[in-house]
Amino acid sequence: MNGEIKFAYDSGGFVQEHELQAFETQVRAAHEVLHSYEGLGREYLGWLDWPLHCSRDEIDKILHVAAEIRKRAEVFVVIGIGGSYLGARSALELLGHTFFNNLSQEKRRGPQIFFAGNNLSSRYLTHLLEIIGEKELVINVISKSGTTLEPALAFRFFKTILEKRYGKRRARERIIATTGEKGALRNLARQEGYEIFPVPGDIGGRYSVLTAVGLLPLAVAGIDIMGIMSGARRGCRLYSEERPADNPAYRYAMLRQILYRKGKVIELLASYEPSFYYFTEWWKQLFGESEGKDQKGILPAGLNFTTDLHSLGQFVQDGYRNIFVTTLWLEKTPEEQEIPPLAEDIDGLNFLAGKTLQFVNKNACTGTMRAHSDGGVPNLKITIPELTPRVYGQLVYFFEKACAMSGYLLGVNPFDQPGVEAYKKNMFELLRSNNREG
Repeated sequence: MNGEIKFAYDSGGFVQEHELQAFETQVRAAHEVLHSYEGLGREYLGWLDWPLHCSRDEIDKILHVAAEIRKRAEVFVVIGIGGSYLGARSALELLGHTFFNNLSQEKRRGPQIFFAGNNLSSRYLTHLLEIIGEKELVINVISKSGTTLEPALAFRFFKTILEKRYGKRRARERIIATTGEKGALRNLARQEGYEIFPVPGDIGGRYSVLTAVGLLPLAVAGIDIMGIMSGARRGCRLYSEERPADNPAYRYAMLRQILYRKGKVIELLASYEPSFYYFTEWWKQLFGESEGKDQKGILPAGLNFTTDLHSLGQFVQDGYRNIFVTTLWLEKTPEEQEIPPLAEDIDGLNFLAGKTLQFVNKNACTGTMRAHSDGGVPNLKITIPELTPRVYGQLVYFFEKACAMSGYLLGVNPFDQPGVEAYKKNMFELLRSNNREG
């Protein structure tokens, strides 16, 4: 089918055909375990067929509430951390205008959208509140439990601001809670009468972008969430094939694990469009939190080319050979810029006059991948036909399925995050201890 995501691998002698054949048995076994809901983390496999079973009633409710927010709010603040905001922010950056919040309200046809609760910085919060000022405000607090420190503290600030500005009764109408089936936030939302959207109990935060967690903010931004879910359904069908040869997501997962066993313990996700920055951040959490366990795992890192070719390019080309690069390449963009001629040709680049920046970018990508391969860095490539909601939904599902398979091949539970609890335990012990001492 035209317009599909494509996956390719430049062998370059790094992986032999017999290695791929040897791994195929493991992939088939992992596929069987995954789809029979018998593997590690099976209680968090709701994302697996979510695109096929997400109810139309829930989508309609999201669209209705988003339309009301777009009418009444000048600013919409999304409060969440990790998977509770990275998915929505990635889609907003990819599918919206690069300078979305700087557009006039008429061109946006909706509110400015900002994100809070993803750090503990007073400076960030102060500056955000300065930008918001006295503008009409609606917030969406996203937390499965309601007790995660960063969003819980941010919510305290914004709840207080709303209640001072509008009074407690009217403030309730400007707070939307996206939360789990039970917990502190769910209890408060019921008590106060907030609009509530569910976070399915069997879907973890980093796999939740295709639920109300991601879809409500995107609908407020005017992005076609029906198109996103259509693409996710397409991905759900495409990436359910058992054989890696027929399943690009499985082939990607398999190659990652083969390279890992050869000492390639760092994966660099490189893109040639700045709008992929937050998608890369979402990908980093997805794979880092899913695979980094039991003293195992591939460290996910991001690169923004060609910018980072002038900062980290030297290391990638000639540094320690423990890395491989996966390139996200956008094949087509409707926004094209043709290079103008200069009468003086002072930079010697008149030979490019009449060509487009996309033409130059494509050659930079090809040349960089060739140099990396020659320098001992394996290259994987994911070609994205165009940036549409449908393609975005398919891309999200591609990586979710690949991550689940890669985790099973690694021998870890891809759906829990026990290591995250260690810093939280220490942090709260220090907060309580230092508070008593103060």
